[in-house]
Amino acid sequence: MTNDIYGPFPGGADFASALTEGQRARYEELGTNLEVVERRIADACAAAGRDRNEVTLIVVTKTYPAEDTALLAGLGVTDVAENRDQDAAPKAEQCRNLPLDWHFVGQLQTNKVRSVVRYANHVHSVDRLRLVESLSAAVLKSGRPELGCLVQVALDKEDDEGAHRAGVAPADVAELADAIADAPGLRLDGVMTVAPLAGPLAGDPARAFDRLAEIATAVRTAHPAATMVSAGMSGDLEQAIAAGATHVRVGTAVLGVRSPLR
Repeated sequence: MTNDIYGPFPGGADFASALTEGQRARYEELGTNLEVVERRIADACAAAGRDRNEVTLIVVTKTYPAEDTALLAGLGVTDVAENRDQDAAPKAEQCRNLPLDWHFVGQLQTNKVRSVVRYANHVHSVDRLRLVESLSAAVLKSGRPELGCLVQVALDKEDDEGAHRAGVAPADVAELADAIADAPGLRLDGVMTVAPLAGPLAGDPARAFDRLAEIATAVRTAHPAATMVSAGMSGDLEQAIAAGATHVRVGTAVLGVRSPLR
């Protein structure tokens, strides 16, 4: 894809007409996949008695090139996510002129914080006090607007399972949420989880997301503006929406089967 695709975003028919044959084929493939996912979200919202506008689709673009991200923007996608800074930073730079809201959803090491705050508007994976402190310091030093943060909840850890998993145990969510809310430069947006692989909720995303909903309600009681509930991926977005998810993170269902991580 030529560099001008990353310039001032043309949008609409003019955008599509500028694509090469190969780009157009991928554009159409992504468009078809998006239609299917959008239908699933709409059906899940209807089944749960929710308005479709209550749920934001975040397309997880990890392992896919910036070209795909630009094509997604051309299809009307506004929210994209990455989980590794070494991939996200150059991709966000290439797509800097596109109307995209960048989410960081992977485990975040403190030595990557300064890079992440340059492009991410939301970090879904805040799971320890040291990370809160690093993010706050980096935001203040950069002079950028507030950074939205979500507490990553490890539901595996509720019953002393999944010690190796990223995220904070449910019992420790309130303390971490308070720390984010009190940290200069940070904004507590809500909570995030991935369906657990261990413990009594493993293999039962509906129950897992119901538990997250309980935790989210408790966080909102103390912090009413923390309304984001980030849950659900390609295989379980329906269960997440039924439980009240406000943001679903979908990769494979839109972009196809991923290539192995480098």
